[in-house]
Amino acid sequence: MKYKRVLLKLSGESIGGRQGTGIDENILAQYAKDIHQIVSSGVEVAIVIGGGNIFRGLSGVGKGFDRVKGDQMGMLATIINSIALSMAIKSEGTPAEVYTSTPAEPYGIYYNRDKALKMMQSGGVAIIAGGTGNPFFTTDSASALRAAEIGADALLKGTRVDGVYTADPEKDRNAVKYNSLTFDEALDKNLRIMDLTAFTLCKENKIPIVVFDVNTKGNLFKIVNGEEIGTIVSDK
Repeated sequence: MKYKRVLLKLSGESIGGRQGTGIDENILAQYAKDIHQIVSSGVEVAIVIGGGNIFRGLSGVGKGFDRVKGDQMGMLATIINSIALSMAIKSEGTPAEVYTSTPAEPYGIYYNRDKALKMMQSGGVAIIAGGTGNPFFTTDSASALRAAEIGADALLKGTRVDGVYTADPEKDRNAVKYNSLTFDEALDKNLRIMDLTAFTLCKENKIPIVVFDVNTKGNLFKIVNGEEIGTIVSDK
């Protein structure tokens, strides 16, 4: 097994299905099955999920929202998604707990790294919601921060495409996929894999980022077992 402890980053849009809005129960069920599979194989799993399927704070600014309040709404949206994902994972027979970056009982447990690690080490999934708890930070940044805190072997970024390309493969048919990149190469090529804060956190803490198609069944299991799925970004 290549990775024994991972942080899985999911976008809110990914659980919104084709429309990217609301919550698609079928998508949730598929993700839960894949997560259950790797937990059952002995991998310790934490998850950070975005809230863009419900509300995106930054886009609200142009419509008259105060940025701080807009970001707070986005953080609450991640809690809704996290509760939904936790229920889907539990339905597969794997324990799952929602932790929130700010106090939000009874919707989740106030996040504490040691509590989250204990949950993971006992065979459960720690879903860490609410971003960093601060405005002006994305859930990408939150996922990198939590990955560093829990000592993750890798940050697995689930997307709609099967890796990092020279251009958007959904718009440019000539786009070429990278199998691997160094952090410096990704920065030099201005590849927007994650926001700069998140990327820097991973680079400084030597946490490889694996960008992969999360909608292909079994990809998670293949990645943790060392198969070359997606694109890996590391310091090598």
